[in-house]
Amino acid sequence: MGILAIRGVERRFDATLALHATDLEVAENDFITILGPSGCGKSTLLRIVAGLDRPTAGEVLLDARRIAGPGADRGMVFQSYTLFPWLTVIDNVCFGLRERALARARQLDVAHGFLDKVGLAGFDAHYPKQLSGGMQQRVAIARALANDPRILLMDEPFGALDHQTRELMQELLLGIWEAERKTVLFVTHDIDEAVFMGSRVVVMSARPGRIKLDREVPLAYPRHYSIKTSREFAELKAELTEQVRVEVMAAQALA
Repeated sequence: MGILAIRGVERRFDATLALHATDLEVAENDFITILGPSGCGKSTLLRIVAGLDRPTAGEVLLDARRIAGPGADRGMVFQSYTLFPWLTVIDNVCFGLRERALARARQLDVAHGFLDKVGLAGFDAHYPKQLSGGMQQRVAIARALANDPRILLMDEPFGALDHQTRELMQELLLGIWEAERKTVLFVTHDIDEAVFMGSRVVVMSARPGRIKLDREVPLAYPRHYSIKTSREFAELKAELTEQVRVEVMAAQALA
């Protein structure tokens, strides 16, 4: 069994079935990207794994233990930066470490290490409002990683960024993932992003969401941005584009 097991997970909102009974096994160090039309249950599934929502049926196991609520073993990064505006960069990154009652010196040591990894050394005393969107998201990633979670959950973390910043953040995150070897579940609407980053790409159907396709990405790590012009990349992108297009059309027909 992998690090994460999603077994028969279903989610209803009153009479609406948002997420069909879903099964997914996630291995240690997997980087799984999740695609699908709006409203297919991608974010709902991620929130259930995070313990921020509860399934109507089924269960999620992390290291063979059933998830019943939020925990430090899961790090969550949202599209909105969710930083505490009244805290400095260093104190935002230290927040979870402080909650775990680590000594201040140890908090600072860990936080400085991850700020250096995300390219923000020297920005310790800045407040979120003094940073660009890309920089704020780097802080959010550093904060999530500082807690040393077993799995990193990312819900369209680069969706609000401009194209150039988004591509740089993709490369930054991949570099950190390759160094830290964390397990990642990454929701995105961007097919290029899904292929470039993922070791596996999961495509979900229109509502009620279910896993329609689970495809291994045949591209070796480490990945350079130039791989986006390769034949293998183009072929997988074309396949996924068609799969997602069919589901988007199905979702529009339900609207």
